[in-house]
Amino acid sequence: MQQVGVAVIGFGWMGRAHTQAYDRVRHHYPDLAAPRLVAVADPVPGRAAQAAARFGFERATTDWRELLDDPAVAAVSVTAPNFEHRELGAAVAASGRHLWIEKPVGVTAADTRAVAAAARAAGVVAAVGFNYRNVPAVLAARELVAGGRIGTVTHASVRLLGDYAADAGGAFTWRYELERAGHGVIGDLGSHGVDLVRFLLGEVAEVVADGAVFIPRRRRPDGVTTGHARAETGRLVDVENEDWSAAVLRLASGARVTLEVSRVAVGHQNDYGFRVHGTEGAVEWDFRRMGELSVTRGDGVQDLPLATVFAGPDAGDLAAFQPAPAIAMGYDDLKVIEAAGFLGAIAGSGAVTATLDDAVAAATVLDAIAASAAERRWVGVDAAAVAAP
Repeated sequence: MQQVGVAVIGFGWMGRAHTQAYDRVRHHYPDLAAPRLVAVADPVPGRAAQAAARFGFERATTDWRELLDDPAVAAVSVTAPNFEHRELGAAVAASGRHLWIEKPVGVTAADTRAVAAAARAAGVVAAVGFNYRNVPAVLAARELVAGGRIGTVTHASVRLLGDYAADAGGAFTWRYELERAGHGVIGDLGSHGVDLVRFLLGEVAEVVADGAVFIPRRRRPDGVTTGHARAETGRLVDVENEDWSAAVLRLASGARVTLEVSRVAVGHQNDYGFRVHGTEGAVEWDFRRMGELSVTRGDGVQDLPLATVFAGPDAGDLAAFQPAPAIAMGYDDLKVIEAAGFLGAIAGSGAVTATLDDAVAAATVLDAIAASAAERRWVGVDAAAVAAP
């Protein structure tokens, strides 16, 4: 079977997740062309070499440009920080390589549009890491909503709450800088939230929002740091983007959605989910119970119970992983599904699960949320910008 030579740029946690997905994809999708781990690039000395030794990349480098000169590389994962997305994504596409890039695809919607334009001009396959839409139970909820089984959607709530930045002693990194991260928790978790809203319920027409920084200063470490490590020394600097945000979204359908995101929610780890209410029922999902839905349907509309429904092998790609309902899947499985869609699209036998057009639409809504919080008013979402090719 033909192989696809792949490379990974940026080897933090997400670079590892992409690599593991490539490694596992042939186990779950044996009919796909198998990926070949050709090269890995990371600017931190030693990191790429360690990744190559651990995962079996054929070579490692600190200069990502070398990957685009390698004829063995046909596809590239971009898992570097936000401020590098525009340059890297556009360069990968312009080189004729297929692109799998992590959200939010840049610092602003303008960055996202630039990467989308480059990929379109080059005619390459491009996938974006909106992984929560790949959950089989989420796909089952989408079918339930689209099929009218809870009636007409009236309102919904979406939450993505985490405590990863709740420690005031956590180091100041690029994630807290406007120039390098752009939005704070809006870009990090809110991008997933907006994508879920669009995936389940349709386009956003207008937003009103608020945001806040609750830990205003952090220490900038003197050396390289990883993840959300503590900084015991270093100069105190100002946090430049939001720790928390809440928005009301008016959808094109007329439904209303509340969206709350936080990176400082003490006691909440990866507390992600949604609740959708319709005129005849409701459906709920919690990421921490990934394979379950809570569904309300029945005669009448009052005093109805919630029933737990487990996603089965007919939901999404569950059958590629498990033979029956209620056997748990995990986060990494969602990246395997993404990898399979990416490789299938390259081969012409499938489609990516989220496109750069999806990323452009989400980024446009995020910019409107940020503008609303800054200006303290309702802000319309530019439908032409969302839909523009």
